[in-house]
Amino acid sequence: MSDLPPHNAAHVELSDVGVSYRNGDAPLQACSGISFAVEPGESVVLIGPSGCGKSTVLHVVAGLLAPTEGQVRVAGEPLRGPRPETAFIPQDLGIFPWKTVLQNAALGLRLHGVPRQEAIRQATESLSRVGLEGFESAYPKELSGGMRQRLALARALVMEADLVLMDEPLSAIDALQRESLQDALLDFWRTRGHAQILVTHSIEEAVYLGQRIIVFSARPGTIVAQINNPEAGTPEWRDSEAYARRCQQVRAVLRGEAR
Repeated sequence: MSDLPPHNAAHVELSDVGVSYRNGDAPLQACSGISFAVEPGESVVLIGPSGCGKSTVLHVVAGLLAPTEGQVRVAGEPLRGPRPETAFIPQDLGIFPWKTVLQNAALGLRLHGVPRQEAIRQATESLSRVGLEGFESAYPKELSGGMRQRLALARALVMEADLVLMDEPLSAIDALQRESLQDALLDFWRTRGHAQILVTHSIEEAVYLGQRIIVFSARPGTIVAQINNPEAGTPEWRDSEAYARRCQQVRAVLRGEAR
C-alpha cells in the first residue's frame, strides 16, 4: 500500500456494469457484468485483449460515459458525471496543441483556481519529474509521441486527485524511459496515497504497478480473473523471482490456460 494513509483517496465500486453501443441498426456490447471495487489507496490494473472494453470501463469510472447497465459509485456517491477530484489520462492524451508544454501542464491547476505563479511552479516541478525540463516553451507538435505522453502524465501528477485513471499512459515510450516513468508513477502513488486504475496491454507493467490485476475476456468484455498482487509497490519487486512467476500467471490467464 501507499506510504500515506488513504484519507485522501476515493473508494470506487462498479456493480454489474455493462455498456453497449449502436453499430448501425445492431447493438454492440462492449462489456457486461463488470463488478469490482477499488479500495482507498489501492492500485488496480485492467488488462485483456484489444477491444475487450477496458478503456470503456475507464471512461465510465471517469464519468465521461454512462453505463447502459449497472451502477458506479465513487467516494460513496453514485457517479453522475466527471468529478474534479478525478485525474484522467486518456489514450489521446487530451493535450491542447495551441498551448505550450508548461501551459498544458498547469492547465488543471489554473482551472481549479490555483494562482498563476504557484501553478507555474508546481507544473515546472512536475515536468522535471517526467524528464521534460527545458521544453516548457515548446508546443506539442514539437514533441515526440513519447514526450507527449510524458506531458499528459505530468499534468495528471500535479493535480490533488483522490483517484487517478490512466489509459495506456506509457505505450509510446521506449523501454528504458518506460521503466523510469513506471518508477515515477510508483513514487507518486506511494507519496500521495490516491486510488488508481491503470489500463495496459503490458503484462510486466501490470504486475509491477497493480496490487490487483483484473483480467478481461475478449469482447464483450467480462472479468475472467482478479489476481491479487500484494507485493507490488516497491522498485525491488521487478527484480524478484516471484515477480517473474506472477507475470507467468497473468500470461496463462490471458491465454485461457488458468483462472
